[in-house]
Amino acid sequence: MSEAVAMTGVASTRDVAVVGAGPAGITAALALAEVGADVALIGPALPQTSAASRDTRTAALLSSSVDLLKALRVWPALAPDAAPLETIRIIDASRSLVRAPDIEFKAGELGLEAFGYNIANTILVEALYARAQEILPAVVAYGGQTPLNLAAPLVAAGVPLLGSDLEAIDQAEERVRFAALLDRLGIPQPDGGMAHSVDEALTLAERIGYPVIVRPSFVIGGLAIDFCYSPEDLARQLALATIVDPDRPVRIDRYLEGIEVDIDAVSDGEHVLIPGLLEHVERAGVHSGDSVGVFPPQTVSEGDQDLIVSTMERIVLALGAKGVVNAQFIVRDDGVYLIEVNPRASRTVPFMSKVTGVPMVELAVRIALGATLGELGWDGGLLPPPPFVAVKAPAFSTAKLRGVDPSVGPGMQSTGEVIGIHEDPRVALAKALRGAALVPPQPGVEGALALLSIADRDKGMLPRLAAGLAGAGYRLAATPGTRREFAAAGYDALPVAKLGEAPDASLGEVPILDLIATGDVRLVVNPPTPRSGAVRDAAEIRHAATAEGILCLTAIETAVAAAEALDPSIAVDVASVRPLGEWVPEPGQPRLVATA
Repeated sequence: MSEAVAMTGVASTRDVAVVGAGPAGITAALALAEVGADVALIGPALPQTSAASRDTRTAALLSSSVDLLKALRVWPALAPDAAPLETIRIIDASRSLVRAPDIEFKAGELGLEAFGYNIANTILVEALYARAQEILPAVVAYGGQTPLNLAAPLVAAGVPLLGSDLEAIDQAEERVRFAALLDRLGIPQPDGGMAHSVDEALTLAERIGYPVIVRPSFVIGGLAIDFCYSPEDLARQLALATIVDPDRPVRIDRYLEGIEVDIDAVSDGEHVLIPGLLEHVERAGVHSGDSVGVFPPQTVSEGDQDLIVSTMERIVLALGAKGVVNAQFIVRDDGVYLIEVNPRASRTVPFMSKVTGVPMVELAVRIALGATLGELGWDGGLLPPPPFVAVKAPAFSTAKLRGVDPSVGPGMQSTGEVIGIHEDPRVALAKALRGAALVPPQPGVEGALALLSIADRDKGMLPRLAAGLAGAGYRLAATPGTRREFAAAGYDALPVAKLGEAPDASLGEVPILDLIATGDVRLVVNPPTPRSGAVRDAAEIRHAATAEGILCLTAIETAVAAAEALDPSIAVDVASVRPLGEWVPEPGQPRLVATA
């Protein structure tokens, strides 16, 4: 086993493998290096970041074997002051870390001299447990869902886990065990149950009522999680889940509309530090990576926030999780419901760390090495909110990918995110949306067209949407039902025929796809409707919009926020710029929770 060493009073290890080479994985690797550990960063490719140049003690970079030469080319740029690598351990991530070929390469065979290396040692290709003199303990909480799914095979191969153990991971990720734990703790969850076969799933859905949401166990990025509005939809979705059997059941829940709240925490097993709560702008059901998030919450009551915090503390301690933990809640008039818990760094951790100054990954790494929150200078509980509002907005690449539906839902599609900060929540929201290219262009003197085809459930927000667009100078175009709602609110709209229906010449209707192709439309708002046929038909409208380079928004709440971001009265504040250090002046400094 790895040699234990003492660094700054915290138990450490000489060598640690960090599984996952994304931003959180890199941050974890740097935190480990700061306490003297030699770090092996495992991922499908070498991370392209200058952040690693801070670390001159990383002794090994682990990547897919096909990326070996690429890794060696980049290494000097990442750590220019580092000593030449004497041994490079490569783990073949494409083989799930357990079947790497036992092959030895001589330095000369790879032409390493061409990259400035004079390495006499053998380049060793090995799995974590394969014929090595020692087994590296592994950290699996910082690379998303994939490393978490590898926890069981790693433990089976004799690899120790640092942080949350396999029991905590399995109890949170395996839907049957997690639902049973919530029942024992008396924590409300949506009405639903586990299905071990397609027939069970169909019967369960009929009992609880459509729409339902399907949640397989151990999935990444919301993969195979989706809404189902009919038995046909459910059967189709279960086919996408690939396996539904007694060993891999799926959770079928009644879909609850409400306000979704994300929460990230750091636990040492006895205390739970919660930097803050992140409120989704869109109604529940949009993946946290694709949602617009507001910190601190603006519409969730203090009582509901207190309930979320206390529930989070209970579930994290009951799981026995150590390190970073993420959870999602739904807030409704009839109560607060816990949706799921993930014992790993989530997509929201970098955002929350930046805007709160709490180094969540660094703290979690030190906890994994044996420290407590108290020893690190931090207290448990919810930190007081800052004197500003921070907004996270997702950035998408769907406009560049022909044929990809830009609609948001349980599956994540975003490829980045933007932060907006201001004392005024409206300005913070506008800043984030503009930075993420989720605000339509200024309409010009003649007024560009905003085309809207809105589901019945969203029409209550149409007056607010119309006011924002009209106030910015946009002209409105709408399908029949939406046009009637506009008329009732006192707004005129160009008549547009629904997709697949003949235009009514007496009303002056134009075909919807023809209008999109004219070049006059600058914004399309087209949320999917809760009817399976209409959802698929409307995708053609969204595809046509993205093909023309038109901003297409599929959540009514995002559309309203985007329209209000055009408000001329906040334009000056939106254009103002201040460095993050002025908003969060002492990042990383311990702060105690305020007491009543």
